[in-house]
Amino acid sequence: MNRPIPHSFARVLTAGALLAGTAFATPAAAWLDVEKDELTFGFIKLTDMAPLAVAYELGYFEDEGLFVTLEAQANWKVLLDRVIDGELDGAHMLAGQPLAATIGYGTEAHIVTPFSMDLNGNGITVSNEVWELMKPHLEMGEDGRPIHPIGAQALKPVVEDFAAQGRPFNMGMVFPVSTHNYELRYWLAAGGIHPGFYSPDDISGKIQAEALLSVTPPPQMPATLEAGTIYGYAVGEPWNQQAVFKGIGVPVITDYQIWKNNPEKVFGITAAFAEANPNTTLALTKALIRAGRWLDENDNANRMEAVEMLARPEYVGADAEVIANSMTGTFEYEKGDKREVPDFNVFFRYFATYPYYSDAVWYLTQMRRWGQIAEAMPDAWYDEIAQEVYRPDIYLEAARLLVDEGLAKEDEFPWDTDGYRAPQSEFIDGHTFDGRAPNAYLEQFPIGLKGDERLKGIEVVSGD
Repeated sequence: MNRPIPHSFARVLTAGALLAGTAFATPAAAWLDVEKDELTFGFIKLTDMAPLAVAYELGYFEDEGLFVTLEAQANWKVLLDRVIDGELDGAHMLAGQPLAATIGYGTEAHIVTPFSMDLNGNGITVSNEVWELMKPHLEMGEDGRPIHPIGAQALKPVVEDFAAQGRPFNMGMVFPVSTHNYELRYWLAAGGIHPGFYSPDDISGKIQAEALLSVTPPPQMPATLEAGTIYGYAVGEPWNQQAVFKGIGVPVITDYQIWKNNPEKVFGITAAFAEANPNTTLALTKALIRAGRWLDENDNANRMEAVEMLARPEYVGADAEVIANSMTGTFEYEKGDKREVPDFNVFFRYFATYPYYSDAVWYLTQMRRWGQIAEAMPDAWYDEIAQEVYRPDIYLEAARLLVDEGLAKEDEFPWDTDGYRAPQSEFIDGHTFDGRAPNAYLEQFPIGLKGDERLKGIEVVSGD
């Protein structure tokens, strides 16, 4: 079977011909002895796929001797299935996907990540109708604009009014194990709105739900909102800002305000790929670290160049103006209400690309909180799964090579960490998350499973 030559490979061949024998900008002697040099990576059309686009467009993959093809995927399930089947060598993934697959929730497979792609980057948008109904419940500033962050307490009377009218309050999120699902649930529950449980017998996630959450692919969110099928959604950019530009909805909160500097996407590969291709895994991790670094360096000086890349149809394919609204350190809520959010998208600073075990543990606590993990698990289990999936050892080995090559600085990496962040308290509800104590963390929430609780039918019960 004749495979098409990846675009980057063709570009290298052309460069090699022009340079008459000096084929690569980086000497071949500096390369790792990669086991596989032609790779296909998948992504979803979101701005946080940027490290892949940058590593490709700036030649960082080529510098590592990797000839990469990037392919947009239809949805998160297709993307995961194609990585598992080997049709894709790796992909931009929801952080919950490798964890869920490894514990056997949904599709079962051992997926690992040596690289976290970003912090923050999501928002929650409601329809114009819902926004008007929320307004009487908002606190306003002297300038007449709403005071942020906006809690779901302002949405609660709207949901109750819909229920009194017999109207289901439908909201969209991108996948059952997505950050967006957990952030939307976190925000709703913090405002006293029950977002529903999952159980082994009912995977709809709507048991006891007051707001009904269902899956909608990211690029389809604005159209689904405009059609009235849903009244709000949680999604990554540029699809919140697209609602503003189209005049069909209002973003009410960013995930930065729900959990400051929360982990978002990861780069996922199968454990089998990592084991069979250790040098290739190191090489691709090096390229991605360089891309994240470029995206954040010099106070985001490169962001407009990145926006122009992402606007191309082969990547995100949205208007550059829409993408720039969040990628350049601002975020627009109501039309004309643009505010500074310099860390809306973070790709490197704050050790954003290091795969912390505690980040994995937070996702696992949310799976437990909402019933995707049906039974109580000891703290040690959370740590064990985190270490099976998150691979900071690979990351730090790649980082060391970059420092030795003069392509990164020593102080840009957390060499001495045990893989757990210090306890974090900058959540919208003020709770503190300590990744070393997941069960104690779950005990803080009035809504959600904790301890030995489980679902029996539609009821929460304790013990046997």
